[in-house]
Amino acid sequence: MAADITKLGVKAAWKDLTEGMIIAGAGTSKEFNTGEWSTDKPVFIEEKCKQCLLCTPVCPDSCIPVKDGKRGEFDYDHCKGCGICVKSCPFGAITMEGV
Repeated sequence: MAADITKLGVKAAWKDLTEGMIIAGAGTSKEFNTGEWSTDKPVFIEEKCKQCLLCTPVCPDSCIPVKDGKRGEFDYDHCKGCGICVKSCPFGAITMEGV
């Protein structure tokens, strides 16, 4: 069975999905809201943030947007709640909260 990325976001039977260990195509992770898997989420405390942006490159899911040199709120649709950003913030501007 060949990978068919045209079925992303469409209700499909399990038999019609991509075989395991096959890369369906580049940039497909935005098609899946993997953030719903998490039971914990990071919380951004803007008053404590010094905009050092140390949290941004460590996020494995690119869930911390940066615009005009300033970080924004988390992309909870894709954040899995790993907590790496919390450990990287030297100012305590990110905490973890249970959902």
